[in-house]
Amino acid sequence: MGHNHGHDHTHGANTKVLLISFLIITSYMIVEAVGGFLTNSLALLADAGHMLSDSISLAIALLAFKFGEKAASTSKTFGYRRFEILAAVLNGVTLIIIALFIFYEAVKRFASPPEVATTGMLIVSSIGLAVNILVAWIMMRGGDVEENLNMKGAYLHVISDMLGSIGAIAAALLMMFFGWGWADPLASVIVAVLVLRSGYFVSKSGLHVLMEGVPSNVDLNEVLHTIQNAKGVQSVHDLHVWSITSGLNALSCHAVVDDQMTIAESEQLLRAIEHDLAHQNIHHVTIQLETPAHAHDDSILCQVKPEPAGDHHHHH
Repeated sequence: MGHNHGHDHTHGANTKVLLISFLIITSYMIVEAVGGFLTNSLALLADAGHMLSDSISLAIALLAFKFGEKAASTSKTFGYRRFEILAAVLNGVTLIIIALFIFYEAVKRFASPPEVATTGMLIVSSIGLAVNILVAWIMMRGGDVEENLNMKGAYLHVISDMLGSIGAIAAALLMMFFGWGWADPLASVIVAVLVLRSGYFVSKSGLHVLMEGVPSNVDLNEVLHTIQNAKGVQSVHDLHVWSITSGLNALSCHAVVDDQMTIAESEQLLRAIEHDLAHQNIHHVTIQLETPAHAHDDSILCQVKPEPAGDHHHHH
């Protein structure tokens, strides 16, 4: 299987980038949480909460890469590849909870803005911005933030974190120069919206994978067209396309071929189809070949109805 070599290379790079990012973000998150607590700034605490979610998502991503490396076994034939997706969903839900908590706190603060130590807040949030820019740069340079759902999730976190730090800086300046106490809860609400948004998207894409949805980087019609137009294929049915984890898409279907086709010819046909599908982001192909005599219904998508429990022993 030729496609795994590149996968492993980016895999190692991703793991290294994640570890460095995790260490930087986690240490700074602690600084920011302490800073927010001492200066009494909700915007800083919100940003620290956001950073906490970052460091959780980075830790999860790291664990997912580690678990994902575990070999397939007789009880888990795909190994632990899905762990990454479960982790992404968990991470998304955590984000949504953090966001709702920040909203709740901000509402109380709008009613009676407390005293905030603005100078301290400004210093802490400025360093926070620098830290985020550094981590985002490390990720852009060393990791695969385009294709890998895990890396992408972690990267998007850091980017929205950057906006959180900018919000805290702006709030600190507004309070220093104009004495606007509401700037602090306002900045925290903006951060909460960002957190909520990323939580929603991470959960949504993770759930799509768990529901065995068609991967977003696969065009089902194009895939079908490729198989149907392969020389020797008469028709296709029972087609399934899903992702096992980000960057690993699978396909299975039944294809009807001429009953005179030899095994050697059918193998050639399958190689040709696999080759074409590899260019359409499908990495794992299983095709069952059948003759026209094989009884089946003609619908392209699978029509199998699960039998009611206890019904499969015998029919009256």
